[in-house]
Amino acid sequence: MSRVRIALIHGVGLDGSMWGPLRELLEPEFEVQVLELLGHGNRPSAPDGVTLADLAGDVADRLQPGTHLVGFSLGALVSQYLARFRPELVETLVSVGSVCARTPDEQASVLARLASAEADFGQTVEASIRRWYPDGSAVPAELVEQTREVLEHNDPRSFLACYRVFATADAEIAPELGKIGVPSLAVTGEFDPGSTPEMSARLAAAIPDCGYSVVAGARHMMPVERPHELATLLTAFIKEHSNAD
Repeated sequence: MSRVRIALIHGVGLDGSMWGPLRELLEPEFEVQVLELLGHGNRPSAPDGVTLADLAGDVADRLQPGTHLVGFSLGALVSQYLARFRPELVETLVSVGSVCARTPDEQASVLARLASAEADFGQTVEASIRRWYPDGSAVPAELVEQTREVLEHNDPRSFLACYRVFATADAEIAPELGKIGVPSLAVTGEFDPGSTPEMSARLAAAIPDCGYSVVAGARHMMPVERPHELATLLTAFIKEHSNAD
């Protein structure tokens, strides 16, 4: 009897290691595949002008048909693209901490962060750490340091190419969301400052057959900060929509 297969796709500037706490909780029950994006981890660099379609195509080459796809942040946009244009590969879609159809103010905010990263990459790393793990965060210090080290080891040029996708591709995929035909779920943290509950509500409204869940007290790095709550949500959703016996 084959086990249900889940693929996890990380966010911009991160790599597969971010899924460590969640993966430990899922692996006893599921077959878990961690996929890294171009320009991240052990993948080749992302070229200037890389697109959402390029990132998704690279992932598609490593996906088996009928995979339950879980994407985080930029990985959520990639997952939405795959659910829309490569539906044979995607059994269900879960978007964790996803942006969606940014308002003008939200667009201005992310473009300001992109400009800051272009001007001072090191400052961007520390700003991300402060935004994701504010003072008083319950995340263990070693996990915070692991995130910092992953961010610092990015090639700045490759990072910026992918960050431009993150900053702009929600506008590209937004008109296609209504054509996604797989069961879907939008999940975010109550206090996620960049991928807000309002954005996930927009996403759930735009995708047919899409549920919506907000994890109380959580911020953006939910897979690291609140892996147990996220694992519970994923397990229930995937079991509900699994064809496996």
